[in-house]
Amino acid sequence: MRITNKNVLDAFVDKHTDTASAVTKWVEIIENNDFKSHNELKVVFPAVDYVGNERYVFNIKGNRYRFVVLVVFISGIMNVKFCGTHADYDKIKDIKNI
Repeated sequence: MRITNKNVLDAFVDKHTDTASAVTKWVEIIENNDFKSHNELKVVFPAVDYVGNERYVFNIKGNRYRFVVLVVFISGIMNVKFCGTHADYDKIKDIKNI
């Protein structure tokens, strides 16, 4: 799959340097797979949660951080909408439209 806005990930890693290896691994897994469905995504990322409107929440680094990603299976695209701490994630009011 293709990640369309890696600048969001780069800014996140710049702010949270302890995540560099976890983010690199996540990117590598995403880019080396061609997920066609929610079920295929769950095989590789069992803890990923679907939150509606094509958005998925990935736990990063032992659930200390979270990514909200818009996944378009048919196009093979993942668009990172949010990267932050678990506490930052909990403050999101409208996850389906982030």
